Amino acid sequence: MKLTRFALAILALASATLFAVMPAMALQAKPAPKAAATSPGAPKPTPPNSADIASAKTKGLVWVNLNTKVYHGSADKEYGTTKNGKFMTKADAKAAGARAAKH
Repeated sequence: MKLTRFALAILALASATLFAVMPAMALQAKPAPKAAATSPGAPKPTPPNSADIASAKTKGLVWVNLNTKVYHGSADKEYGTTKNGKFMTKADAKAAGARAAKH
């Protein structure tokens, strides 16, 4: 098959463009994966036991759900029960960006 000069020029231009663009595409930064709440190798936090909850109540601490950034007082049924949370003072909870639960 005989190619004309024009067809050869188009083919050469397309090849040059393709080879120039492919390395640039490979070097583009990919978005970082979302960080997990805990690293895969780290042990999962253990939920507080009844002694921990009782101790926190006597100290006047709130339970902060770290996923939703909502804190619960000792009278709330969620106090010490959400999967990813911890006890802290109300001031620390607010400083961490948590808000009071709407009950």
